[in-house]
Amino acid sequence: MAAQIKIRLPATTKTMKWVGLVTAVWVQAISGNNYTFSNYSDALKTLMNLTQLELNNLSVAKDVGKAFGLVAGLASDAFPTWLLLLIGSIEGLVGYGAQWLVVSKTTSPFPYWVMCIFMCMGGNSTTWMNTAILVTCIRNFRKNRGPVSGILKGYVGLSTAIFTDLCNALFSNGPSEFLMMLSLIPFVICLMAMIFLREVPPSSTASDISEESKYFSWFNIIAVTVAVYLLAYDFVGSKGHVFDIGFSIILLALLATPLIIPTHITLKKWLDSKDKVDVEDHISEPLLAQEAESDALPKEELAAEDTRVKSQPTLGDEHTIIEAFKTVDFWVLFVSFLCGVGTGLTVMNNMGQMGAALGYSDVSMFVSLLSIMGFFGRIISGTVSEYCIKKAAVPRPIFNAASQILIAVGYILMAMAVPGSLYFGSIIVGFCYGVRLAITVPTASELFGLKYYGLIYNILILNLPLGSFLFSGLLAGLLYDAEATVTPSGGNECFGAHCYRLCFLVMAAACIVGCGLDVLMAFRTKVLYRKISFSKRSKTVINVR
Repeated sequence: MAAQIKIRLPATTKTMKWVGLVTAVWVQAISGNNYTFSNYSDALKTLMNLTQLELNNLSVAKDVGKAFGLVAGLASDAFPTWLLLLIGSIEGLVGYGAQWLVVSKTTSPFPYWVMCIFMCMGGNSTTWMNTAILVTCIRNFRKNRGPVSGILKGYVGLSTAIFTDLCNALFSNGPSEFLMMLSLIPFVICLMAMIFLREVPPSSTASDISEESKYFSWFNIIAVTVAVYLLAYDFVGSKGHVFDIGFSIILLALLATPLIIPTHITLKKWLDSKDKVDVEDHISEPLLAQEAESDALPKEELAAEDTRVKSQPTLGDEHTIIEAFKTVDFWVLFVSFLCGVGTGLTVMNNMGQMGAALGYSDVSMFVSLLSIMGFFGRIISGTVSEYCIKKAAVPRPIFNAASQILIAVGYILMAMAVPGSLYFGSIIVGFCYGVRLAITVPTASELFGLKYYGLIYNILILNLPLGSFLFSGLLAGLLYDAEATVTPSGGNECFGAHCYRLCFLVMAAACIVGCGLDVLMAFRTKVLYRKISFSKRSKTVINVR
């Protein structure tokens, strides 16, 4: 028996949900500061007279900060979003502020171990920001996890280019000014997000879910416009002070453009109310009961889950941390993630020295390319994977497998050191690194649920410091120092393709192993993604009716 039931969020709540997403996008657009080390690493190496291994270990300390993201993951289940953002912003202000004091020569270089602590604080600050953003937004838009993950992670990818190009336009790419921006801008943006970003009830009707997809398309168009604009500036370069000021103003205006979406929603609701238009969704009672169960707020879902008696959850069910650890799937996902992000971080952390080894005096172009192509990898993979799941039940991990093969090709190309290889390598590595991050985030939530998602996400992120230590700190650092010559100041330098050739080849082999693990994951999850695909298609049928 069919019943006429109208279930929709209040207009103010829906508007606040989208305003919150806009502020989340802004936070993500400035929270990729961990990927900007190459922009000021040479200044630190010179001021502190470091060897390449010592410099790489500083970058490892930065990435080790992500290991303490476990604290943020635990806190996300107990504390509100605003508090997580406040902690992250203050920690970033202190961590990057101390580095600015050294690079600007405001103070003498701190002892090496003290610098490691400040680097760690700077790295850890983003785990609080990212955890607050991802957990809140995926719960708010839980029926569009792929697109929302792609958008948020995409802006993280753009953040390096945003910082780099703004600094280049306003301060001629000075490392001290760059660090000043890293310390102050995230602090201000997080204070703004604290006001608007909060957890709200997710959409519960087919029409609302479909409407979300339309608005995400708008977000994608705006984000792609920002990325193309940044890319154009990178290739055109600075044309004078007036040109650079104009570029900066337009860039800030583009970043503010997503506010059009909540403004549109508010205006639409006001007009609907004025004209007394009342649209009702016709949903059968059994389907409504199923939607209410799957779309309830996390707290309600947890209460319902606690009443069920299950010996061992299966993929797609809510998992505790221990239950997730007991599965083969978690560790396959963990190790394959290590192969992709660990090697990608090595390129990002060492781009300054990689460029210098091949004769480039300025590597800001390569840093920006890594960032922009990381954006395209994140936003394209998030949207395409969601479409393929809905239409053909394609397991999301298959996109990780494809990215591992492509990134291995990029490493081999960089090892060959043919003319332009660093450009093409930066494009490929940036794109595939973005795919890896954007795909793994929703995959983890689909496999193990949202009950402990904040903690599970941060456990997977442990791959960043672990991969940085293994591939950047040990592999790249030791191999570079073995090829380098000692300078009179006590540091060392290496010039030529041989400096990183063996490192690239080892990383290519690691990514091939990772590809095999991703194929295995895709095979093991094909039944789960058939169920997810059926659920998404069912909602489309309901909406048409």
